[in-house]
Amino acid sequence: MQLKYLRTLLEGQEQIQRIAGLAWSPNQQKLAIATADRHILLYDDAGERRDKFSTKPANPSNGKNSYVIRGLAFSPDSTKLAVGQSDSIVYVYKLGESWNDKKVICNKFPQASAVTALIWLTSGSIIAGLEDGKVRALHSKSNKSQSLYGGDSICISLASNTKGTGFLSGHNDGTIIRYFMTDEATEPLGRVVQHSVPPFALAWPQGGFCVGGCDQRIVFYDSMGRQLRTFDHSRTEGEREFTVAACSPNGQAVAFGSFDRIRIFAWSPRQGAWSESASKEVACLYTLSSLLWRRDGARLALGSVSGAVLLFESVLRRTVWQDKFELIFVAPSQLLVRSLTEPSQQLTIESQLGLEIDDVRIMGRDNYLVARTEESLILCDLTRNLSSEVPWTASGHHERFYFENPTVCLVFNVGELSLVEYGENSILGSVRTEFVNPHVISVRLNERGNARENKKLAFLLDAKTICVVDLVSRMTSGQINHETKIDWLELSETAHKLLFRDKKLRLILVDNYTGKKQTLLSNISFVQWVPQSDVVVAQSNANLAIWYNIDLPEHVTMQSVRGEAIEVLRENGRTVVRSQDGPSEHNYQLDEGLVEFGTAVNDSDFGRAVHFLESLGDKPAAKAMWHNLALISLEDGNLRVAQRCYAALGNVSKAYYLEGMIQQADEFEATSGSPGILCPEVRAKMALLGSDLRTAERIYLEQGDIEAALKMYQQLGMWDEAVSLAERRGYNRISELKQQHMDYLLNSEQQEKAGQVLEEQGDLQQAMSLFLKANKPARAARLALKTPHILQDEQVMLQVTEGLVRSELYELAGDIAHRLSRPEAALSLYRKGGAYARALELGRVVAPQEVTSLEEEWGDWLVARKQLDASINHYIEAGATQKALEAAVGAKQWRKAVQIAKVLDEPELIQRYATDLAKHLAFAGDLDGAEDMLVRANLYKEAIELLNRHGKWERAYVIGEKYLKQDQLRDLFIQLAGTLEDQGKYRDAEKVLVAVNEPDLAIAMYKRRELYDSMIRLVERHHKDLLDSTHLHLARQLESRGKLKNAELHFVASGDWKSAVHMYCSSNRWEDGYRVAKQKGTEGASQQVAYMWAKSMPTESAVRLLSKLELLDTAVGFACDSGQFEFAMELCRFAGRSTDEVHLKIAMSLEDEGKFEAAEAEFLKANKPREAILMYQHAGDWQAALNVAENHLQDAVAEVLIGQASSALETRNYKDYEALLLRAHRADLIVEHYKQESLYEDALRIAEEHYPSALNDLRRLQAQLQRGQAQAGEDAASVSRGYLQKAAEFAKKEQFRKAAECLMQIDSSNAEDAATLERALLRAAEICNQFLEGKDAEELAESLGPRLLAIKQIGPAAQLYLAADLPKQAVDVFIKTEQWSKARRLAKEIDADLQLLAYVEQQQKASLKHEGNIEQLADIDIVSALDLLAEQGQWQRCLEKAKQLNPSLLQKYVAVYAAQLIREGNCITALNLYLSYGAPPIEAHFNIYTRIALDCLALREEQTEAGLVWRQLRDFLFRLLQSLKGNPEQSQFSASMEQFLLIAHYYAIRAACKEVQALQPVALRLSLALLRHTDLLPVDKGFYEAGMDLRQAGRESEAFVMLNHYLDVCEAIEEGSGQLVDHSDLASTDFPSSVPLPEDIHLKNDPNLHEEVREWVLAVSMDQQVDQQLPTDDRGLYESSLASGDLPCMLSGFPVRGRQPVTFQASANQVNRDVWSKFSVALKMSPGSGISDIISFTEKWQGAANYVMH
Repeated sequence: MQLKYLRTLLEGQEQIQRIAGLAWSPNQQKLAIATADRHILLYDDAGERRDKFSTKPANPSNGKNSYVIRGLAFSPDSTKLAVGQSDSIVYVYKLGESWNDKKVICNKFPQASAVTALIWLTSGSIIAGLEDGKVRALHSKSNKSQSLYGGDSICISLASNTKGTGFLSGHNDGTIIRYFMTDEATEPLGRVVQHSVPPFALAWPQGGFCVGGCDQRIVFYDSMGRQLRTFDHSRTEGEREFTVAACSPNGQAVAFGSFDRIRIFAWSPRQGAWSESASKEVACLYTLSSLLWRRDGARLALGSVSGAVLLFESVLRRTVWQDKFELIFVAPSQLLVRSLTEPSQQLTIESQLGLEIDDVRIMGRDNYLVARTEESLILCDLTRNLSSEVPWTASGHHERFYFENPTVCLVFNVGELSLVEYGENSILGSVRTEFVNPHVISVRLNERGNARENKKLAFLLDAKTICVVDLVSRMTSGQINHETKIDWLELSETAHKLLFRDKKLRLILVDNYTGKKQTLLSNISFVQWVPQSDVVVAQSNANLAIWYNIDLPEHVTMQSVRGEAIEVLRENGRTVVRSQDGPSEHNYQLDEGLVEFGTAVNDSDFGRAVHFLESLGDKPAAKAMWHNLALISLEDGNLRVAQRCYAALGNVSKAYYLEGMIQQADEFEATSGSPGILCPEVRAKMALLGSDLRTAERIYLEQGDIEAALKMYQQLGMWDEAVSLAERRGYNRISELKQQHMDYLLNSEQQEKAGQVLEEQGDLQQAMSLFLKANKPARAARLALKTPHILQDEQVMLQVTEGLVRSELYELAGDIAHRLSRPEAALSLYRKGGAYARALELGRVVAPQEVTSLEEEWGDWLVARKQLDASINHYIEAGATQKALEAAVGAKQWRKAVQIAKVLDEPELIQRYATDLAKHLAFAGDLDGAEDMLVRANLYKEAIELLNRHGKWERAYVIGEKYLKQDQLRDLFIQLAGTLEDQGKYRDAEKVLVAVNEPDLAIAMYKRRELYDSMIRLVERHHKDLLDSTHLHLARQLESRGKLKNAELHFVASGDWKSAVHMYCSSNRWEDGYRVAKQKGTEGASQQVAYMWAKSMPTESAVRLLSKLELLDTAVGFACDSGQFEFAMELCRFAGRSTDEVHLKIAMSLEDEGKFEAAEAEFLKANKPREAILMYQHAGDWQAALNVAENHLQDAVAEVLIGQASSALETRNYKDYEALLLRAHRADLIVEHYKQESLYEDALRIAEEHYPSALNDLRRLQAQLQRGQAQAGEDAASVSRGYLQKAAEFAKKEQFRKAAECLMQIDSSNAEDAATLERALLRAAEICNQFLEGKDAEELAESLGPRLLAIKQIGPAAQLYLAADLPKQAVDVFIKTEQWSKARRLAKEIDADLQLLAYVEQQQKASLKHEGNIEQLADIDIVSALDLLAEQGQWQRCLEKAKQLNPSLLQKYVAVYAAQLIREGNCITALNLYLSYGAPPIEAHFNIYTRIALDCLALREEQTEAGLVWRQLRDFLFRLLQSLKGNPEQSQFSASMEQFLLIAHYYAIRAACKEVQALQPVALRLSLALLRHTDLLPVDKGFYEAGMDLRQAGRESEAFVMLNHYLDVCEAIEEGSGQLVDHSDLASTDFPSSVPLPEDIHLKNDPNLHEEVREWVLAVSMDQQVDQQLPTDDRGLYESSLASGDLPCMLSGFPVRGRQPVTFQASANQVNRDVWSKFSVALKMSPGSGISDIISFTEKWQGAANYVMH
């Protein structure tokens, strides 16, 4: 998070003017500031001061200075301000509507002690902390207060939670207490923690709370009071106690204030931890007294004890969306959306789940916002300020959003439609559909004032089916099937009606309650429901149709309209239809009264509806509306309105009937007090009025009045129902009722019904008489057929038969004749009545010879009645094949017609129908049958045309060759090709020409049409030797036409990429030239092109270009190397870079030319004086070198003089030698040289004058030399005593240095004994410590210290160095003796900066490493210990120790060990190493991963333990890819790792397949498919394995091509040049032609195999029977090659071809079905093989397999 300073509201003062409180209003419009002078300042949201008012004391008599303000808080509605004061009172001020309104005190809350802290919760309560430790709740509405609890010490801080429902109180004794004001608390109440210091800075963010105080520590606790994390700033320089804290509104950030500093701590949802994200120092701000975040989290206000108030902007980041909106992220889960056109409009978007928002888009005409988190989707209506957050699983951002509905958002994802209602945090509903056009989806949510639970959705299940879903119950409320596809639908606002339009432009209305469907109108081009009504407007042709009452759709109002209707608007009391007629618009106003009537009815406002209808008078539309209102009022039980409606309609009977019901209802209401509509009689009459007799019967029976029910049925003439009811209820007068029923039937002339009743009662004879009397011969005949004795009555039967014949009921008459044993008459009657089935049945018995004629006659009868399909079988039975064929064709029973036609042998008989039958067969996919039909009918030309139409050129050509002349055939096909070419069907024309063996004409066609890709394809297939020249020719031609992009493709295809670069450069298209050079050429070529490109541009543009390409340094180098130094200087100057490197290059060039003075100037310009000096030194010009050194590099003067002195010494010029070294102040070098040469006199001369510190040593050496020469036998004891005596004399004279030097002259050679030497050195050390200082002490200490150390006088030696102010040397004494604890203690005591301590630890580490003491080294520095283990090769110990520490350290050493193993060629161990310890997705490791993959894939199969290594590599890469998915920063490596995984997967499959005999062909396929990846695999290995597998499979021609290419590659490897490899034999493959060559051949360790391959290839090359080229398939490609758009099979690597491949749920990859089947069988037959592992891994990688065929 960033803190950006905005402005200062109040300047700080030079004295204490403590800001007592800050308060932002929740509506973000006001900022209140409480000052030290007890005033309240009000600022607006722009930071401008708008008002000021003073506070008042609790007791005016005490004066205005008797109190201070302790707290400030706004009410949740932003209209009131609470002020807590130290004089034990809380005032609540009402601020008013405008800024200058008078401020009124509306509440006073006196307290028992002083107020110390104050907050106002969102839940409504004011919380005050008091000086006596109590915490009280103040209620502004009731003006009452209550004590919540009391603490043991003063309450010093209060903090609210983000919801405003609870708070924390901090007390001076460190106690922190939690309390909730609502019952929704999920955390325990009471004391949660005892903090170590008073919690002055207290905040309650999400997930816990945090505290800061005077110990300069910030502690984060969880909700149970357990410490989560501590930030200790006690050692931070300048940091003081934390005095105040504030939590951001969303609880994901906390600000802490201290002295001159603000610290921001942020919660990371991804890491699940708090971290310090920002720190801001403000000089002279002093201690912060108040800190507050604005409600939207975008601003932070702070006040200090100096009276300063500052505003900061607190944002994570900000972006601008399409120059319309500014998106301000104030927290990971919260952002602000601000309109740039109207900056005052601002919306806060926040994830309610606290998840990080990582993707924000504004859509739907900038009215809606869509944001995403890892687990949810946020949808916002920006116009209504409504926000919804719903759970959502990440799906690759493939969702589509539709915002046409103002209340709900439609989200479509992978076939599922989800509905989200704005303002609701749950998905309203989800359905499966593939139709997501908003025109075929309709949603209605509680519109027109309907009940809360009216939420409906209508959508398309399929193109012809509408589904209506109740979104409340999640149940399907209706399903409408239609015979035609539907292209528009919409529910009415109340969702009880549905309109839809089909593809035939028919408008259909559906009642959702009854399911009734009705077509309203045809030729509909526009339709819409009128807003806020049930009125429908539609346009049909030039007419506008309006249904004011949709319940009576037959009543429609029509009016003409111009143009096309585009919308219906209803506003300001008018309803208008707008139409567009060309550039002009027209408005057509609807009858607002009729529209209003529908609205009134829907709202059950019957009075308003009646009043409106009365005003209409006798208008035609009024009748329908009176009728509709009558029905609605009856449903609502409003009888008087219904009576008025029927009276208006002139329906006197219903009006009179309702009058009686109203009287009964009024009487019932008067007697019972209940509503009259509940009267049973009224309810029964209501049911009768609605023709619901069953309900009326039930009501009567519930009242026990069966007589009334029977009377009801009798009055309605429903005697059957009355008798049935009487029987069911056991009515005691049922016989009387039945007699009344019979009398009624006979009196009303219902003889048939009476006969039916008598028949049921068993009086058959009387029933027969009644049937005949009623002229119902059919009923009489059926009764006679059931009654044998009636059949015997010939008179009756004659009467019945005559009646049947008169009625043309011949079949029934035939049945009677058959029963009367008159078969001939029966057969005749059956034929006459068309009852051929009965006639056939009878004919087979009585006249078999007529069966065939009957069948044919039946067929003719059916044909005459247009029942052609039914007649076919009868014609077949009759043997009338020709008629059967005609009937089958006429009935379009093509399958039967084909079968019949196959029976006919004469072509003439089937020619008439052959064309139609062939068309049907071709349409059904039976092209072979269609061809055969036409050929059998001798319609050869039609057969050829049919095959040509279906692209079967080869078969058409075969037929033509067989039946047509050659010239005629060729001309026919060439003419056909020309026709196809004119139609633009070039591919079909090509196939035709290739079929007649005319590929050159196809090539010419493509050239003529400038379809060069197809032309090249044909040239490659038919004239491969001309391919390169064709590419070049086309490239030159395209270049001349200016089509450079196409020309480039052909230049590159011909291998001449340099010409493409030259073409682009010549045309000043440098960018394309650079691209080609970079892609196809070497790195140097692309850099050279970029340099030339830059040279062609102005210098400033050239710098920008080169900087973009990251080639600026390279270009400068090119310019310098080519001598173009001016251009190089210009580049550096415009790039703002130093020109030192250019000057250096110029100087070096001048130096090579011998121009030393000019070179010197350039060296100096390059700030390289040392190089100039070296130049002169090499040239021997010492004076010039010295001049440069003296003028420009004083440090080098001595070096120059020393070098010149060395030169003089070589020439034995001792005088100059001495002079130069003395000038360089290096007399020590002269002395040392003379001492080595034993020239002690000269050495003493120089030392006395220039190097006195060396005099003693020189004299001693000279004395030793003299003694050795003259006094070899002198007694050493007398010498040492002499030195001791002389030292004592010097000490007496206070010549302490000489005394010490005398003592130091005593050594082992002249000391009397060891004790004497020790005593002398200790005395010298004592003199130095006590009497010497400065340079004398340092020089003697440097000489004496090592000698003391040599005699084990460690303490005196250290003391000596300390006295000489040489602390480092003192510490070194203990280091050299390995007394490490003393060394550390001494370093701590004498060095406050701890630099010496670090030096001691460094030396100890080095010592322990040298000794190999790993355990002790680990205690001090574990990293050094691990490094030592690694150096010693103890990798296992190293990795185990690293594993115990942290993952990052383990990953480091795993990478180092793996790199070493790879260098040693042990890639398998490196792979196992990562499998054991994991492979982190870190960029630095991917080179190792790549090397492991390449090395493992280069292994021979014998080295992989039967494919185990490849399976391990596969698993390793899969895990790595899975981890990459969760780490988008490393996503650039996913593609390469995915490719390695695929190759390893193929190798693992191949190894498993070789174990199973049945899968050997799949193993061969994999070897061929792997050649596609020889840009990663060793190319010789790939072709060797493929060739050997082909050879083993007996495919010698392909094996020859592969192994021959293998030998070519091996030869190129040995020669070191890839130019020797010929790729022409592989042109039909997708094998890469430009691949890297391995360093060694694959079979370098097995030369015998290599020679065997060479001999076999040589033998086969001599065999003329072996076709030495690769075969191609129908695509013109080798079988394993992938064409454009092909997918590789995941189990065989071959292209996925054939129908219904096996797919996977988690990816788009596929498997050939035959391959999957082979693996499934192999898995069952060989369960112990590796096939199960292959299948399980494939499904784990790609998702579950969908292998069921559909």
